[in-house]
Amino acid sequence: MAAWSTLIDAGKLLIVRKRLYPLYRLMLMISLRGIGVLNYENDRLSGEDYFLTHALKSYSEPVVLDVGANVGRYAGKVKQLYPRAIVYAFEPHPEAFRRLQLEATRHGYTAVNMGCDDQAGWLKLYDRTGTSGSEHASVYQDVIEDLHGSRSTAFDAEMTTVDAFVEARKLRKVHLLKIDTEGNEFKVLQGARRAIEAERIDLIQFEFGAMNLVSRVYFRDFCRLLPGYTFHRMLPDGLVPLETYDPALCEIFAYQNIVAVHKKCPLRL
Repeated sequence: MAAWSTLIDAGKLLIVRKRLYPLYRLMLMISLRGIGVLNYENDRLSGEDYFLTHALKSYSEPVVLDVGANVGRYAGKVKQLYPRAIVYAFEPHPEAFRRLQLEATRHGYTAVNMGCDDQAGWLKLYDRTGTSGSEHASVYQDVIEDLHGSRSTAFDAEMTTVDAFVEARKLRKVHLLKIDTEGNEFKVLQGARRAIEAERIDLIQFEFGAMNLVSRVYFRDFCRLLPGYTFHRMLPDGLVPLETYDPALCEIFAYQNIVAVHKKCPLRL
């Protein structure tokens, strides 16, 4: 047994070599894409096209909340795939909302000129200076200035909570809650606690990545907040389950789309 252990250690020393680092770095980047990380170039590669094509097939009139809708690309795609879907698209950025309203009228969904947070009120929303409503706008100034290396301009943004909206609209069920808020996803979910605990939300799609370094939220925080859900990463041909929490596989602070599926949800992908 001792001889076998010595042989294994010798093999490891052959593998762990400074000159092999560039090869392993390349292999790591390839592997990250293979497990659903950094596939940001388009919706087909990220897996969002496949997910949306299949996610709501079980529902005759799915209710979708698109939090962080920007100019409505996601909401419009939902309506194209599911014409009977009831979609509410939230966007607090004044410039982006003007464009969202036009798209909402064209596709037949409701544009809401508010963001979502863990409580109602007003926050500063930061965007790249000189843009007319970029997809990177965030309530965290460091997302714009540190992560994207741009000067930021602040806007006043009105916030509601998912719980308040669900109650005001008397929504008995939300079949899909999509959140793309550049680092504020966890607080959006904290503002949906009552709906989550009442099992009124079937599917939750959210981004996890470098922005979570700014908001200081770990993947484990999402797991603890959503104990009734299983977690999956998107790939172009389906969802890969993250069956057991493993920091090495879960705490990867790079672009990825995560889907939390309630254990009573009929979705099978």
